[in-house]
Amino acid sequence: MKIVSKTILFFCAALLTSQAWAFEALPKQAPAPKDNPITKAKIELGKQLFFDPRLSKDGTVSCNSCHNVMASGTDNRPVSVGVDAQKGGRSAPTVWNAAFLSTQFWDGRAASLEDQAKGPILNPIEMGMPSADEVVARIKGIPGYVKQFKKVFGGKDPVTYDNLAKAIATFERTLITPDSKFDRYMRGDKKALSKKAKAGMKLVKDIGCTSCHTGPNFSGPKNLKVGEGFFQKFPTFSGSNYDKKYNLMADLGLYSVTNKDSDKNMWRVPTWRNVAVTAPYFHNGSVQSLDEAVKVMAKTQLNKDLTEQQVGEIVAFLNSLTGKFPKITMPRLPDTPNTSLVN
Repeated sequence: MKIVSKTILFFCAALLTSQAWAFEALPKQAPAPKDNPITKAKIELGKQLFFDPRLSKDGTVSCNSCHNVMASGTDNRPVSVGVDAQKGGRSAPTVWNAAFLSTQFWDGRAASLEDQAKGPILNPIEMGMPSADEVVARIKGIPGYVKQFKKVFGGKDPVTYDNLAKAIATFERTLITPDSKFDRYMRGDKKALSKKAKAGMKLVKDIGCTSCHTGPNFSGPKNLKVGEGFFQKFPTFSGSNYDKKYNLMADLGLYSVTNKDSDKNMWRVPTWRNVAVTAPYFHNGSVQSLDEAVKVMAKTQLNKDLTEQQVGEIVAFLNSLTGKFPKITMPRLPDTPNTSLVN
């Protein structure tokens, strides 16, 4: 697993006071790096790899197993289940709109979608492949993939682990939802939001939620470079009943990557996009409802106790951030004639 070498810890309250902030619609296209341009053939290859459980040790787990793009981009479980029925330690974040994040994973340890795509395949709890070389060997044993890699990447030896990650990342950059009620409102349709959602929109700014959940993806400023993390301590105000009730402080977040005391309980700020459909909430999937998640965040991050009316208004606004999901069809995967690659 590659660890981000260029991480910037932005403290959200300071950011709010240092620059102007305004609500923004989500762009209709995700950015792509210069060394991995988007092509139709690469998207299709990446889609097949994303859905292919043969990238796991025992042929049971694909990327889509935990990040179900036929639905919310998550598995809607507190923690995901990998090979040999092993349970991970964190809730799977949604892959929808992940292309707009400046770092990946809850602890921000991957700088890009390409870096992130390499991790789960080799994770012994998730997909369990023993090495990148063995992943490449398995792909080379599937003639249809060899032909596609040659077409997409060219060169004498196109089937590489880097190219596999590039293909998956390219497919993931198509997974965006830019047509929410909020987006339509920001683009001029003033009837797109209900009165209650508009009240919630004002409230999240007034009480300070948008000091962290900023930018068009509500996950940090849009001008951050790839690998520049946008983090916040969670809980910021420790000591509430929620700490123990939801076991919020057991996982030390970014500290598990850097081993720096200052990084204890620091987390990459997650997106609000489609948050209404990605329950359960938080890094450990400990909170079942969005209403409760709003209460927990207000208390632990802002030291505020919200009224039921305020919670309802904020939830109404968050519901307006559910976008229009593009139609996803299951891909046909290339065969392995007369043999099996998975033991």
